[in-house]
Amino acid sequence: MDVISFGLVYLELVFGRLDRLPRPGEEIYSDAFAISCGGAVTSATAAAAGGVTAGLCAMLGDDLGSEVVAEHCAAAGVDVAPSARVSGPAAGITAVLNFGGDRGFVTHVPPAARRDEAEIGRWRRVLRAFRPAWCYLHAGHGVQPLLREARELGCKIMLDTSFGDARDCREAVVECAALADVFVPNADELLVLTGAADLGQAIAAAAAWGTQLAVTRGAAGAVVVGEDGRAAEVSEGVGAVPVRDLTGAGDSFAGAMIAALLGGATIIEAAAAGNAAGSLAVARLGAVGEVAGSGTGAAWPLRSMAAAAAGRVMDAMGQGR
Repeated sequence: MDVISFGLVYLELVFGRLDRLPRPGEEIYSDAFAISCGGAVTSATAAAAGGVTAGLCAMLGDDLGSEVVAEHCAAAGVDVAPSARVSGPAAGITAVLNFGGDRGFVTHVPPAARRDEAEIGRWRRVLRAFRPAWCYLHAGHGVQPLLREARELGCKIMLDTSFGDARDCREAVVECAALADVFVPNADELLVLTGAADLGQAIAAAAAWGTQLAVTRGAAGAVVVGEDGRAAEVSEGVGAVPVRDLTGAGDSFAGAMIAALLGGATIIEAAAAGNAAGSLAVARLGAVGEVAGSGTGAAWPLRSMAAAAAGRVMDAMGQGR
């Protein structure tokens, strides 16, 4: 397998173009809505779209979100064999609220899906069993042993972070970044992580960790620092698209970048491929785009979702008799 994406998966309820958030007790209306899925499946989807063999290592349960993710992976050519099947809910549920040129989230993660020592231990077993050329995951507490084992196995590492982790567990993220082959934070995350006054200083500080960088900057493209330590701005690949939802752009960038590197691209060429994938991502609602909703060729029609939910209710009623 060329690449495995490790992490959580989410069922996304995406609301587009809100003027503002509702006040307590108030109802407001969105003029756009989609059902999508995201998390680790996003980078795997982008890598598969780049023509490489991609796998997903996550927890998949018998809940609706897990079913949507599995159905999407089947359509997108993402192998779920590295994932674990568990009973009960395993996919997170997140409401994505797009307003003010950005988005906010309301999210629930089931206890079974939370990243803990046991789950990271399972990731390590998956790594040994599949030995992918690349792995993609987010930095954080507890993943350092996996990163060290990946290096021992000759598996390259593309590492991301989140704004919250960059702020709240800086030392762990920096330690993880130093173990990666390519670190792909966005500009805001890197500024918080380094405490630098501007992006130039942040990139210089991060370059000292000895890891190649691809710092995403939205419509401005990316800044790349290769093995020679030189920083280069990469705007190629950025498309002039209407921005509908920023969710998943960074994961899409990373997955496309991995696919390009596997194809022999330089890190600058790979960043251009990532820019193109990121542009496609922001032009759609949801991290991987719409998988159900408005009848626009969706792969998972709402009637199938309703039938699946109804079937589970009937099963539960039958068991209770």
